[in-house]
Parts: sequence; C-alpha cells; structure tokens
Amino acid sequence: MSLLHTHRLQNSTVTPKDLWVTDVVLMQNVDKSQIAVAFTSKEVCFYDFVCEKTFSCKCKLQGLNFTPWCLDYWVDPCNPDQAVLTIGDIGGRVSALYFTSAQIFLFERFSLRTDSDSADIILWDDLAKGKHRSCYTVTHQAHAPGWVRKVRYLGSLEAFVSCSIAPQSSIVIGWREKESTSLRITSYSTKDGVWDVDFHIGLGLLATAGVDHHVLLWNPYVTSEPACALGGHTSPVIAVCFLQTKQQLLSYSQDKVLCLWDVSSQLCTHRLAGVFPNIQGDTHPFLFLNEERQHLVLSFNSLLLLLESKREEKKTSSHEHPVTCVLYNSRFRQVVSSDSASSVIFWLTDTGQKVKQFHRCHGDAEISTMALDVTQTRLFTAGADGEVKVWDFNGRCLHRMNAGLGRAVRLSQVLLLKRSILVMGWERKLTVFRLHSFMQSTVEPCEWKGGLQHRGAVLCAAFQPPQTLVTGSYHGEIIVWNSSTEKALRKLRPHDEGEDCKKQQEDSESCDAITRLFFIPGRTSVTTAGAADLVSCGGSGTVRLWSTQHARLVGQFTAHEGDLGSIVIAVSPCGEYLTTADREGTVKIWDVKYYCLTPGEGVNKELPKLLSSFHPHLDHVTHLEMCLHGDKLLLLSASSDCSLALSYLPGETVGFFGQSDPWCLERPGTQQPQQEAEQDQSDRGRQENTGLEITSGKQRD
Repeated sequence: MSLLHTHRLQNSTVTPKDLWVTDVVLMQNVDKSQIAVAFTSKEVCFYDFVCEKTFSCKCKLQGLNFTPWCLDYWVDPCNPDQAVLTIGDIGGRVSALYFTSAQIFLFERFSLRTDSDSADIILWDDLAKGKHRSCYTVTHQAHAPGWVRKVRYLGSLEAFVSCSIAPQSSIVIGWREKESTSLRITSYSTKDGVWDVDFHIGLGLLATAGVDHHVLLWNPYVTSEPACALGGHTSPVIAVCFLQTKQQLLSYSQDKVLCLWDVSSQLCTHRLAGVFPNIQGDTHPFLFLNEERQHLVLSFNSLLLLLESKREEKKTSSHEHPVTCVLYNSRFRQVVSSDSASSVIFWLTDTGQKVKQFHRCHGDAEISTMALDVTQTRLFTAGADGEVKVWDFNGRCLHRMNAGLGRAVRLSQVLLLKRSILVMGWERKLTVFRLHSFMQSTVEPCEWKGGLQHRGAVLCAAFQPPQTLVTGSYHGEIIVWNSSTEKALRKLRPHDEGEDCKKQQEDSESCDAITRLFFIPGRTSVTTAGAADLVSCGGSGTVRLWSTQHARLVGQFTAHEGDLGSIVIAVSPCGEYLTTADREGTVKIWDVKYYCLTPGEGVNKELPKLLSSFHPHLDHVTHLEMCLHGDKLLLLSASSDCSLALSYLPGETVGFFGQSDPWCLERPGTQQPQQEAEQDQSDRGRQENTGLEITSGKQRD
C-alpha cells in the first residue's frame, strides 16, 4: 500500500475550496487508461494517466441538470468497444452513456469547444439529441426527489439498478427494451430506504444495505417481497459487496461492524468489530474487494484500511452446517446436537466420536431447539416449520406436534412439565400440549388457561418445582405463573412502572428481549429469603438476577462489552457457575455461588468473580449446556461456525466433537470438586422438573 502519486484536481469555473469529487471509476478498456471523475460542479471529467508524471484532463461532460453523485462503468467482456458509463445524481435521475467505439474514442471530435485547460467540452444536450454517433444516452428519474446513492449496470440482465433512501423508490431497475432507448421501470419499496446495492452474477440476486438494519436479498424479477432477510446488524447497513467467486456477501454497518454472510444458509459466518478507526462526524465508508488477492479496502474519510485474509488452521467442523442446539443425555452418557440443515447427531462424551445421525428430521427446515424427556429416551426437536417432533433413539418419529397450526414459525424453546409440554417463540401466549392428547400420531395444542399476559412474543421459560413457572418475552418482561392453575401471579421488569417503562413500551426496540431463563439450583425462597433465584439474559450483553418471590431485580451486570446483540447463558447443576457467550465466539465463566445471595436495598451492579474467558469458536455461540458427567463438570458449546466444543469448568477446552484424534476424559488433574450428593440432587431436580414421559401409542406419568 505504498503511495505512488498524488495529483490535485482543479477546475477553471470553481474555486478549489468549493470543488468536491463525488465519485471516480476506472475505464480500463480506453486507450492510454482513463478515469472518469464526478464533481460537485455538475461535471464529469475524463483524465488520462499514462505514467505518474502525466495526468491530464482530455474532456469534460457539462450541462448536467443535477450534481452527479455516483458512477459505474461496465465493459462488454466479449467486445471491449462496447461500454456503459452510468451516472446517478442528487435529483433522482439515472443517466447512462452507451459507448460504441470506446477503444478508439469516446466522443466524436467534430466542432468541439475547449476550455482554458485545453480540454474538450461535451454538452449533455448534444448527447441527448444524438449528435455523437459513437455515444447515445438513456435516462430515467424514478428516484426523484431522492438522491441516487448507488448505480450499477448489469450486463447479464441488460438493466440498470440503483438505490435511494427514499422508501417508495428504495431500489429501481431500468430494463432496456430491445432496439429502443426507452427503459421499463421496476421499483421496490422498503421500510426506510437503501444505502447500497450489489449484484451476484452467478446467483442472480440483488443485495441491499437497509437503513432498517437489514440486508435484503432480492430476485430482480420479483418486486413484491425480498427472497430473504439477513438479520444481525444493530444499526443501519451502509455498504454491501458480493464475493462473486463464492456464495458469500460482505456487509458493513454504521456501528463499525463488518459481517461475512453465507448466502446459501443465510447465516453470518464471520463478524468483525472493534478494529475500525474511530472517526468523528458522519462517514460513509466505501468497500473495494480484490477477490484474487483476498484484499478488502475500506475508506474512512481521509483514511484507508486494508484487510487481508489470513489462512488459518482449519478448525474441526462437528456438523456440515451451523449448530443450533446441544443437549446432554445422562442415561446414555452421550451428547446430542442439531443443526440448521435439520440433522441430529449423537456423540460419545468420553471420546468425542460420532455414534449416529438422523438426517432431514424436519425436511429442509432448521432445527431451532431440542429437549429430552425425564427417561432420557425420547427426543423432542422443534423446527422452523412450526412443528415439534418426538423421536425414539432409533430414529423413529412417534408424534408430530402441530405447534404453529400449519404455519412455518420459528420455535425458540420446548419445556416439559409434569402433565404438559409448553412450546414458545412466536406468539404472545403459551402453546400447550396436554398429556391426554398424545393418543394420536399428530397432536394438536390445547388452550392455555392463563390467557394473554405478555405484550410481546414469549421466547423462553423455566420451571422450579413444585409449581413455579416463569416466562420471558421479546419486550423484556418476565411473568411468574402457578403451573398447576396456569394463573399469572406477578410480573418482573427491570424498571418501575413509570416514565422509563412507558418509554420502553412505546419503543419496542429499546427493550431487552429475554432470550434465556434459568432458576439457580439450591436457591429457593424458603431457604434464602429475598435472594436471587432466577437469572435472565438477552440483548446488550446484560445478565440480570431476580427474586421471583419478592418480584424485584436483585442484581445485574454487563457480561460482554460492545454492541454484540443477544448473548446466551447456562447455569451449572450445582448453582455455583454461570456461563455466558456472545456472537464473537467468546465464552466466560463466572463464580455466582454467593452472588446476590444476601440482597441489599438497591440493585447490585458489581461484577461477579470472572474465573475464565476463552474463545473456542470463530462465530456466534448459539447454545450452552453445563452437565455433570460422572464426577466432572463439563461445558458444551454450540456455534454457527459448525463446531461443537467440550470444555472443563472453569474453562479449559478439551476438544471439538468429530475431531480426528479422540480425547480421553479419564486423566489426572481433571477431577472437579463435585460430590455425588450434588449429582443425586441434580438428578432428582431434573425428574421433578421434566416429569413427562412420552411413549408410542400410550402415555405414562
């Protein structure tokens, strides 16, 4: 990245301090090498640069109605004489110059005027009237009055695509009609408009950078709705760029986060934050990708940042697709994991080797979560198709639970109680299946007696014997229920019912969605009055501890700094350790044995003791599970990087399930100070918690 040459551009009609360059493109097929430069003086100038000492303006395109804001240059790979220069301006107009002999000359040289810089003057009106046989124009003004933020000519489609932050004309495609200079216009609408757009030639997909924090993928021929939405950014997305040699996409957001997406799985495979310059004021970075050298250049006002891909040692992939959930089966001493391609794999905990695999459990739908019954012989899988299926360990589906009532909804948790099963994730009320309903292979949901209590979709739940049930919602509220009567007892919120809470109710995006809930083993309201017995997590990396008996927030702390979105947590069976993990693959182990055990007057905001912090994964940790395996306390972590890791507590990674060399857990120095009594207590608690056993053709309590 050594600087070769700098040239100060000047204009005879505008003072240097008032002259801005808005965009520049390389015209690689033009003799002597040229660049086209757009100025705020409503001009596009063409410069030659044969060597570093020669940088002369050959001609100027003048007479534009609006300031040109963005440029694009396309060359026909089969005929380099054919080229298209596209201009997008601040008046909402897209203009294209079709060159028919670009390698010889761009414009014909009859009766051209020159200015004081000896540059030929080309008037836009002359081009529009067809006075230059080597160049003709086409235009549309579908974005007016919005600014055109990006233009692209798609040679494979013979069409122009452009974008704007005007919602009604977020994306516009101008299709060339055969043997005509007119355009057929297609417009796409989005919620808040689009900053950037790119096109993947092989996939035939458009990608848009949305002001509404989403990256949308579009079929150019379908304007009603996008093909899919890539969600993960927490601020407006301002740049997108396809990797043409791969089915991948780069996106950059206003909060300085760069994401690499796998288009086929629609998942973020890498997320980079904290490395970009902290520039004061408004910036709009540009992305330049050199796929051959694997270089990515980003601009930050006067700064350039070069990112170079580095070949890393290939990490073991436990699954072929992102891992979504992991469970521990104490009866068979095995680990069960699921992935986004609807596969379930069983592993030996002692060696990390695969035992068996179920394919396409929910067809093409992702398995979002799983659960085991009390006997540890029945597996419940919940898919994005809105169904929960009950399996035996031979791969036979015993029951299909119609949770989504025929709709393809995403299920976030399945919770087994004594006489019912709760399914949640998409509705404001709980979906419940009664024990007596499992006489048929297809099971329909029953009515939850407690009715509608949450303001947002219920995302998670936890149960404390004998009859305390808590549920958490998208809007950050927790409700305590009596599981026997299904009556709501009290509501937990981090804020009082005052102005702060009203403000949160008005702005749903400011609420922290409750994504995980766990009761802390060994802490009951009977033995420790007022102590925190419930832990929750969600957005902003915050962990909160609650007293369900007193309906108050006892403590909270930020486990993961930075705007990393939602985190996941798990609590050890002994109640001493809390594990948290984030979207960057970082896992932290906290000592919470005495944390918030003797609550004070206010909310405890001190950090608990951090025992370890490690980074077993390259991407988003999707699920955590802590378990007692014999006398060892183990941590299982699943990730979007397709790996499933096993670690000792408080934080030494043993290995990855499916690695070539099996591990051995029976080694000196790995004993954890857990007593058999603790394991027995955990087993008894698990039996009280999930007392429902489903068998084929009958039910047994």
